[in-house]
Amino acid sequence: MIDLHFWPTPNGWKITLMLEECGLDYAIKYVDLGEQKQFLPEFLKISPNGRMPAIVDHAGPAGKPISVFESGAILQYLGNKSGKFYPQDPHARVEVDQWLFWQMAGLGPMAGQAVHFKNYKADKIDYAIKRYIDEVIRLYQVMDDRLADRDYLAGEYSIADMACWPWIRGYKAYGIELRDFANLRPWFKRVGGRAAVERAANIGKDDFRESQKRSQNRIK
Repeated sequence: MIDLHFWPTPNGWKITLMLEECGLDYAIKYVDLGEQKQFLPEFLKISPNGRMPAIVDHAGPAGKPISVFESGAILQYLGNKSGKFYPQDPHARVEVDQWLFWQMAGLGPMAGQAVHFKNYKADKIDYAIKRYIDEVIRLYQVMDDRLADRDYLAGEYSIADMACWPWIRGYKAYGIELRDFANLRPWFKRVGGRAAVERAANIGKDDFRESQKRSQNRIK
């Protein structure tokens, strides 16, 4: 059994996507970010950075429990554990890793800043809004170009697609229209049409809406 320490955000949904795709047994342990539960001592023991998601695999390597934090590391761990969506061939694995790290270093942080300054922060800073929205649009275009001659980012469906999809899901919050991206839009529908993705993406959706309202009221 895997304990998933989770709150409904794009980073959290990355892991529900992978767990559902792999058919692994897991139990969700909610980490309410609005209540700052991510800073409780017991959570910091498994996620020292005070960020979710994190997992505890009670049947880890050699049957010993193991905890993993950082969503990219969790996806790699689950890919190695299950033998799915994370190829063993070195060349194919490099393709996946490149796009996984691209999401971790670029798409996620930039999209997070964009939605913060555009929708959450009460005193609007036009420079910050434009800076981050422009960068998100650029990153969307990078994906669109990549998908011009393939169905998925690394060729075959992989953890790279699972990492990126939840961050594209919020395109309306950035004021971006997916119709402007001829290759990205079909990819978004292709991934979102998978039964496992649909199940995973609905986990905690109502909690997500409520947490958005609380955050928008709190941030000045």
